[in-house]
Amino acid sequence: MRKLTAALFFLSAIASPSGVGPLLRMERSAPAMGTTYTIDIYGRDMGIMQAAAEGALEEAARIDQMLSNYRPESELSRVNEQAADQPVTISQELFDLLSTCVDYSRASQGAFDITVAPLMKVWGFYKDSGRLPHRAEVRAALDQIGYGNIELNPASRTVHFARHGVSLDPGGVGKGYAVDKMAGVLRKNGIACALVSGGGSSIYGMGAPPDNPKGWYVRVRDPKDEKKTAAEVYLRDESISTSGNYEKFFWAEGKLYSHIMDPRTGFPAEGMLSVSVIAPKTLDSEVWAKPYYILGRDWTRAHKQGDFQVFLCEDKPGAACAWVR
Repeated sequence: MRKLTAALFFLSAIASPSGVGPLLRMERSAPAMGTTYTIDIYGRDMGIMQAAAEGALEEAARIDQMLSNYRPESELSRVNEQAADQPVTISQELFDLLSTCVDYSRASQGAFDITVAPLMKVWGFYKDSGRLPHRAEVRAALDQIGYGNIELNPASRTVHFARHGVSLDPGGVGKGYAVDKMAGVLRKNGIACALVSGGGSSIYGMGAPPDNPKGWYVRVRDPKDEKKTAAEVYLRDESISTSGNYEKFFWAEGKLYSHIMDPRTGFPAEGMLSVSVIAPKTLDSEVWAKPYYILGRDWTRAHKQGDFQVFLCEDKPGAACAWVR
């Protein structure tokens, strides 16, 4: 079993009126997929809590083995290496996730696209903080992207790329998918109250902590000032994900270029500072934060799903951060 880097904190918060013992709190964390996953759990049985947390963090490690594009042995890396030459048989789990990603791309009119990897590489965001490419490089990368190049065969459970150069980037789905799966492991292990965080940008709140029946408190930072708060939310069996231009960026020729790429134009999206999405599933909130960021307030208002809440901070003079109504 993979050794987990973890931190534990215990708190006897509330004495039980039924005499079954105090309410305990435990926090665990471990690295996976280039970020840190954190679990905050309340419960009354430390053994159950420890086993649940261990299982959830092992789930994050398992998904890392499936989705990482930094691990040459991962299932996704094998697809990227072989799928342009021949159909590649993949696990049902990865097949279902790729099918879902294609659905997201259609629904977002291509603003979300898991084949954006060539653009991320040419802009230097794959393993570094970014660089300004030549326009010829961008045009060449655009020729290699497009979700229409993903050919999925449910009968043989294979994926094939329609052209060479196509490459999948899990950066827009991995954290949300992992957080949802981790929350599922906690539930199966009897946990009813927990907060699961993927790098602080994709978060799921299960139940409500004992000190706040409204749910788990999450602060949305001001994109221009980390010390300021733009919004306060409470999660109760729902998620929040935030995409902001402050997460990864570089300056060139006096202009800021963020890692949030518009796969239709080949350039980083403009006009927005950050977008936060509240949704029942963390995969949904993480994925949809990108199209809402790229396509803007009017498109978001017209296409927002009914059970989503969206908080936008636009990059316009005099524009204030606000919820989309």
